[in-house]
Amino acid sequence: MVGELREVQDSGSTARAVRTMEDILDVATAEFAANGYAGARVDEIAARTRTTKRMIYYYFTSKERLYLSVLERVYAQIRDVERGVRIEELSPCEALRKLAEATYDHHTTHQEFIQLVSIENIHRAEHLRQSPTILRENVTAITVLEGVIERGVREGVFRSDIDALDVHMIISAFACFHVANRHTFAAIFDRDLLNPALQDSHRRLIGDMVVATLTAQDGNPGSS
Repeated sequence: MVGELREVQDSGSTARAVRTMEDILDVATAEFAANGYAGARVDEIAARTRTTKRMIYYYFTSKERLYLSVLERVYAQIRDVERGVRIEELSPCEALRKLAEATYDHHTTHQEFIQLVSIENIHRAEHLRQSPTILRENVTAITVLEGVIERGVREGVFRSDIDALDVHMIISAFACFHVANRHTFAAIFDRDLLNPALQDSHRRLIGDMVVATLTAQDGNPGSS
């Protein structure tokens, strides 16, 4: 898992071993995203990496632990993106916009993350629930938003009847939709939601949407 990988790095293990584990995780991420947990094959992962099936089990002990390591890493990546937004230097409105835009950009460029989340939802998060690391580290997704919202409420620019989890849901819904529903949306409406020409306007739209929601008074957009 991600924690175990960091321990390997911290323990002074060779750079080659670390690169091998990273290589395995890269390939495993693509394999699990494309085929799901049941359909993914460790033999295929081994064939596409600079190692063997035996070494994969040496590093990760089992297919399930490898899958959990993949989940932990992709969730850690989006949390790192959120923590990288320097919200303390921004006004509440701008901080909220930047967080929404950063999430949108991450999901657009990490489509395998959306695929893995969809797979876990199909399986009712049965694997994800086994990872204390994911459950613990994802708390930061809410605490970061809580800080921004609390500051906005204190300054009188944000409404106080929407909590951070609601805001996280709003951002995630828009940021995930254009990736998760790309093909069905294109088939029905003949619009590719990942068309590069649409990305700037969609990025602005997610920021506009979440800021407008938080700045609306008493749940009534446009009221003064």
